[in-house]
This record gives sequence, structure tokens and C-alpha cells, in this order.
Amino acid sequence: MARIDAFLKLGLAQGCSDIHLAVGIPPMLRLNGDLMPIKFRQLSDTELETYVIEILTKKQRERLESGLDLDFSYVAEEGGRFRVNVFRKVTGIGAVFRHIPGDVPTLDQLEMPPIVSKFCDYHQGMVLVTGSTGTGKTTTLAAMINHLNEHRNLNIISLEDPIEFVHPSKKCQIIQRELGTHVTSFAHGVRSAMREDPDVILVGELRDAETIMMAMTAAETGHLVLGTLHTTGAVKTIDRIVDALPGELREQTKAFLSMSLKAVVTQVLIKTPDGRGRRAILEILVNNRAISKMITTDQTHQIPSQLQTGKDLGMQLMDQTLLAAITARKIDPDDAYRFANDKSKFQRYVTNSDLVPTLDVSSGAPG
Repeated sequence: MARIDAFLKLGLAQGCSDIHLAVGIPPMLRLNGDLMPIKFRQLSDTELETYVIEILTKKQRERLESGLDLDFSYVAEEGGRFRVNVFRKVTGIGAVFRHIPGDVPTLDQLEMPPIVSKFCDYHQGMVLVTGSTGTGKTTTLAAMINHLNEHRNLNIISLEDPIEFVHPSKKCQIIQRELGTHVTSFAHGVRSAMREDPDVILVGELRDAETIMMAMTAAETGHLVLGTLHTTGAVKTIDRIVDALPGELREQTKAFLSMSLKAVVTQVLIKTPDGRGRRAILEILVNNRAISKMITTDQTHQIPSQLQTGKDLGMQLMDQTLLAAITARKIDPDDAYRFANDKSKFQRYVTNSDLVPTLDVSSGAPG
């Protein structure tokens, strides 16, 4: 058994989402969003590098020695699958292990709104799941793939960096390909996938202009494209895509988004009231005629008003969803306050007064 497995086993026993290993500090666990050290000595550079190299392939060692980061999947000998990032920093080597549950979750288990399962019924177009790092985008997409796998007969090609949840084929044929192992880039993976008779293409991250353009082409030519972006709202997602492509393609990109972007799901993870777990809170955009027009006429700043009034279509604004969850006592109001856009609406629910800025009565400005 690799020596690093002992830390991973401890992390799993504590129910953590991530295990952090870095030089000069003890190993740390992320529990319900908070980073906590374990009772262990500070790790030295030589010690930690020995632990990490023990689980690397020859090719991975060569890459690390050349100064490059590593992203890969690792299965501990005593069970447990992890997404791993290994990197170098000023004080030496570092590594983060993200636990990947063995069972693929369902949309019901994640308590996703019913509209999310309807996104899986589309036959073509683009559906994006967005949010900052660690907000559960991969888990939501895995649940959507699982829903397709159980309800439709499709050929699904999933491009990931690295492969996290492993999907056994049920009704669908699911082909999972890993960046760096099976394809050289997401753009290359999408280009190849379009020659492999796909019904659904999952793109792990729309991280550059070439990947975005290839994904757009796939969505326009009769495929359902699922993907992620590191954006924190529906409007920012649309603006990011438009800004990512060359200026001469701006009008073409807006036309694509107005017609082929089916939905944007933005999520954050908020602590539950007892602090023992976290719950996904979503902002949901469902494209309709009004939103399409806003995209083509550069009026995306008006989209939040559509989300607020589009409940019948399954739309919801982040602040709306946060307030509803606080009222239903499903999430911690202090944690929700940190993620709210219009924080003034949330101040009455906050229990930690240190979070709320005091007012200078003479100027009316925060003190």
C-alpha cells in the first residue's frame, strides 16, 4: 500500500471532500467547505515528494520533473477514487486529492429542481453548468449523464481532465476519454468525437477559444453538448463566451447563443444550518425568445429580470433561491449572505453581526 493512502483513508473516514498536502504544514482536510489540519507533523519537501512519486507513472514523474503540474485519477489500494493535482511552489511540492464517490449520484439525490432533468431531453444545443472551483459542477454533470444513461438509448462521449466518476453503460454507450491520456486537448477531443457518431458530447471545461468554437459547431450540427465554465452567473457566462472569441466572430457567437444555448445552470454550495453538510443552490436560465433578443442586442444586463419572472419556465435567480432556502431553513443564513449578490436583502437573517458592515450615520456609507 502506498504510504500516501494512510492520509486518504483518514480523510475518507472523516467525510472530507479534499485532502491537501503541502510542505511546511501538516496534512489538511476540507470538511463542509472549511480547511482543517490533522494532528500530524509538518511535512518536509523530501518526505512529501517521496510520498507523491510513489503513486506516479514513469511518464508522470518525467512531467513533474520538467516543472509541469499533473492532473490524474488515483484509486487507493483500500478503495476510494480521487482526482489529483500535483504542483510545485516556492517551498516545494504540493498535492490536492479530491474524493470521487464510487456511486454516480442521481439528480434526485442531489435534490436538483425538476427542470434540470428536462435539460437531458434535448436532442441538440448546449447546456452549461457553471460555478467557481469546488461548487459541484462535475457532480451535477455526472448526475445528468446518469439520467441519460437510465432513460435514453444514446452514444455519449465524455471528455474529462481527468476522468472522475466512472459510468457503467446501461441504456447508453458511454465513452470516457481523458485529456493527456486519450486526447491532446478538449478541442481535439470534440473534433474527434464528431466523427464517432455521438448523440451527446460532454466537454469537461470550455477553457479556450478553440474548444468553445468546436463545442458550438457540435451543438449547431445536431448534438447535445454539455459543458462547464468557471463563471458565477448566467449573464457572466454569456459575456465570457462572447468575449473569449475573436472580435470578428462576435455577431456569429451572439447568434449561436441566441439559438443554440438551451440553458445555463450556475451553482454554489452553501452550508446546512447544522454545519454538517452543504447543499447546492442554483441559478437557472432557460433560453426563450426574450432572452435570445437580449443576447443579440447586447442587453444581457436585463437577463436577471427575466430569471426573476420566469419561474413558470423553471428559471430562478440566485438571490431568489438563496432566500427561499433560508426561509425553508435548508441553509445557513450566514453562509448564504457571503454568496448573495444584493446583500441588503439578507442582512435581517444574518446571525453573525461581524459579517454585516456597520453604517456611518453621518454619511450613510458603510463604516
